[in-house]
Amino acid sequence: MAQRFHVLIEQDEDGGYVGHVPELQGCLSQGDTLDELMKNIREAIELCLEVQADDQKMNAEKESRFVGVQEIVVS
Repeated sequence: MAQRFHVLIEQDEDGGYVGHVPELQGCLSQGDTLDELMKNIREAIELCLEVQADDQKMNAEKESRFVGVQEIVVS
């Protein structure tokens, strides 16, 4: 399934480009040209999505399952 993302592009003081993807927290990249930036940001998006999927999988595996209640007496 194809997903669409927005890339906010800024030009730094050296003339290079920096791209940020607001839909994916912490997803950014840079390039000397716009073409290079777009290639790099595509790779960054793919990696961010991969990490998100792994995190969701880990969280699902970590979910605890209610077993019951026991009473214990300590003197």
